[in-house]
Amino acid sequence: MSVLICGSIAYDTIMVFQDHFKKHILPDQIHILNVSFLVPDMRREFGGCAGNIGYALKLLGGSPLIMATAGEDAAPYRKRLADLGIPDTHIREIPGSYTAQAFITTDLDDNQITAFHPGAMSFSHQNHVADAAGVKLGIVGPDGRDGMLQHARDFDTAGIPFVFDPGQAMPLFSGEDFLQFLDWATWCTVNDYEAHLLCERTGLTLPQIAAKVQGLVVTRGAEGSVIYAEGRETQVPVVPISAIADPTGCGDAYRGGLLYGLVNGWSLEKACQLASVMGAFKIEARGPQNYAPSREEIAARFEKAYGAKPF
Repeated sequence: MSVLICGSIAYDTIMVFQDHFKKHILPDQIHILNVSFLVPDMRREFGGCAGNIGYALKLLGGSPLIMATAGEDAAPYRKRLADLGIPDTHIREIPGSYTAQAFITTDLDDNQITAFHPGAMSFSHQNHVADAAGVKLGIVGPDGRDGMLQHARDFDTAGIPFVFDPGQAMPLFSGEDFLQFLDWATWCTVNDYEAHLLCERTGLTLPQIAAKVQGLVVTRGAEGSVIYAEGRETQVPVVPISAIADPTGCGDAYRGGLLYGLVNGWSLEKACQLASVMGAFKIEARGPQNYAPSREEIAARFEKAYGAKPF
């Protein structure tokens, strides 16, 4: 049962400045800022919400189809997907463009300065949900504005249930846009901050937003997540972790687990429990796609946290 994951693929270049930004950025000189940071530690990660969600879903034994736009530098990402056994059939290459890229510089206080180049992501509207056959479930994640609107509309037209996951793309949309997305979507998932912003933009409360879909999931980091559905709030406890290595991509890992549960007909609560397990594995590893638990390890951690085996 294929899951169509509409969103971005990106390269994340992460650099570490072995000092503190505050020592080198003078508040009274911001208007003439000209600084350079030596970054001896650097790594390049495969990222983007669609790539990260697809990775998590594949770990669980699911069948992700990634629909995204990439640039002429996409060959390493295509090889990555081939090595994972994830088809790249619906990754469209945009001539004369780069794949979306984030350049992140972190200091010793974990402060970050990030530059993001959307590149080919801005052309995501050139992909069409109707081009993917055999899709049982979908998700519309952060991507180009026109692409997100089109893919949500396409899912609705095709009668394919989907999750609306606005994420970092929230600033691109108005309250009217969000109300339209909610009319099309089957479920919606946001983090705590995004939930507040969604309420502010739409003028609705969380229960009112939940009434527009089959379920609203709000993730709250170390406080777990909350499901708003059928007029009730259900708390999903967080899964204990051994250490925090890197939160980047935790939300995407969560969504991979959520999609696995939904496409297999699980209750929303059980799907969110599996999602929490995937988020716990991810936060213990650096980079969005470097954790690699087996299905057996996932099942054991689920049972330890929630008292029963998931599969």
